[in-house]
Amino acid sequence: MDVVALSRLQYAVTTMFHFIFVPLTLGLSVLTAWFETKYLRTGDELYLRMTKFWGKLFLINFALGVVTGITQEFQFGMNWAEYSRYVGDIFGVPLAIEATVAFFLESVFIGVWVFGWNKISKTTHAVTIWLVAFGTNLSALWILIANGWMQKPVGFILRNGRAEMNDFLAVITNPYGWFKFLHAVTSSYMVAAFFVMGIAAWHLLRKNEVAFFTSSFKTAAMFALLSGLAVGATGDFHAVEIAKVQPTKFAAMESVWETGSRAPMHLLLVPDEANERNAVATASIPGMVSILAFHDPNGVVRGLKEFPKEERPPVLATFLSFRLMVGLGTLMIGLALAAVLMARWKGFVDFKLFLLVMVAALPLPYLTVQLGWLLSELGRQPWIVYGVLKTADGISTSVTSLQVLTSLVGFTLLYGLLGAIDIYLLVKYAKEGPDKDLSGIISIKGEA
Repeated sequence: MDVVALSRLQYAVTTMFHFIFVPLTLGLSVLTAWFETKYLRTGDELYLRMTKFWGKLFLINFALGVVTGITQEFQFGMNWAEYSRYVGDIFGVPLAIEATVAFFLESVFIGVWVFGWNKISKTTHAVTIWLVAFGTNLSALWILIANGWMQKPVGFILRNGRAEMNDFLAVITNPYGWFKFLHAVTSSYMVAAFFVMGIAAWHLLRKNEVAFFTSSFKTAAMFALLSGLAVGATGDFHAVEIAKVQPTKFAAMESVWETGSRAPMHLLLVPDEANERNAVATASIPGMVSILAFHDPNGVVRGLKEFPKEERPPVLATFLSFRLMVGLGTLMIGLALAAVLMARWKGFVDFKLFLLVMVAALPLPYLTVQLGWLLSELGRQPWIVYGVLKTADGISTSVTSLQVLTSLVGFTLLYGLLGAIDIYLLVKYAKEGPDKDLSGIISIKGEA
């Protein structure tokens, strides 16, 4: 493999591994803050125990997420120096803001939250975890604004052989970045909700802490349903934005080869990229692809044949990522609705088949968000900055294939070790269940 392919593989490995931790951090921070707020309002020790238990799992995941995120930025200098030189003044701004504002915010207040039991008032302590949740989600916003600029570059001029920002407001209000943020964050909430429901279902199967895990399950089920509906809505608007600014990606998502209006959606479709056609295309819904692209059944969808072959993304991989993502997302919304309805039935804890399904469903949102990242990044190819800089032109000129391969192996081994540690710790403490003795924190200070 050449330097470009190895560098792309390395960045894919590190990004997708990092994104195992990010969604759970985003969602579990919100759920932990909600549980502590319920304790603040009701004084019920059950919610205090829920705050401590789910907060412990949040902290384990947060720590691993920070470590795996740091190595990503090193690669911009190591493997993608030409990219950094060409667009660094623009791409680096939101990342710098994320580090100095959002990450600083969450890092400071997570320390206050962890060590503030018995030292600050109940209200102040609850505020700190909400600030942590706000900070983690704010980090995601700035990172996705940066990624959104790569997908739809705005607010810049080309001068002196590089891209220079001339409109900061255009960069931070880029619709592509905001749609991407809203879709990614609500998807992350689904990850956290199914994580909580899966662990709660595991304990309920064993009749462990029934009141504790029943309450956790009910809260997570409603969170999952609301998040799932938001994922569907944001995904729809995001698809419209993609069709407008990245027509090649949209065409690959639906494997549309010919330009035309009233483009149908084929429920059974097998792309044949080599022959620029679909080998199988049956069970069509007339005009449905046009509706997805423009909310208009008569909208004209540009086909892949309208673009040079060298400017098309890998069609099969993009198509499969999109179809699987949508299929799994729809399934999870259905499971979330079933969970909300089942949780209203007092005897649901005795319905073992349903609980087993919810345990088995725990990995589904993780897989779905990974498919979403594949779709986003593969569908942009061959561009690293869409329409401005091709991926092959962003690579460092001074690195060799052996050097990239060596660092790839090193990162893979390191990440494999970190992944094993994370899984071990999460499984260990999830199985242990909540602490029964709260004597060390129950005397948390009263109102200041």
